[in-house]
Amino acid sequence: MQRRMNPRDAKRMMQRMGMNMEGVEDVQEVIIRTPSKEIVIEAPEVAIVNVQGQKIFQVAGGKVSERAPQRQSVAPIVSEEDVQLVAGQTGKSPEKAREALEECGGDLAKAILLLQS
Repeated sequence: MQRRMNPRDAKRMMQRMGMNMEGVEDVQEVIIRTPSKEIVIEAPEVAIVNVQGQKIFQVAGGKVSERAPQRQSVAPIVSEEDVQLVAGQTGKSPEKAREALEECGGDLAKAILLLQS
């Protein structure tokens, strides 16, 4: 026969071992991303266990599903001023300058070096 531990005693024992546990309220979902898939846990119970300064996240329950990774590509906002500057520095067309700026994430120096190489 197993003896169940009183939650208060369990908390005291954890504190003596340098552990502290707290729940995270109102968690809607937890997403674990890998290069090939996303594991989605809806309506889980989440607790943070702090063990000697290191945080451990415990995720329990909820509805588990998998999906393809959802990549959000956000194109940088490239100003016309930047396009003209890169085009003037490299002697390339404004269209080529805009493409280079978008490819380099809006970094002027990288775009100029890219077009000069």
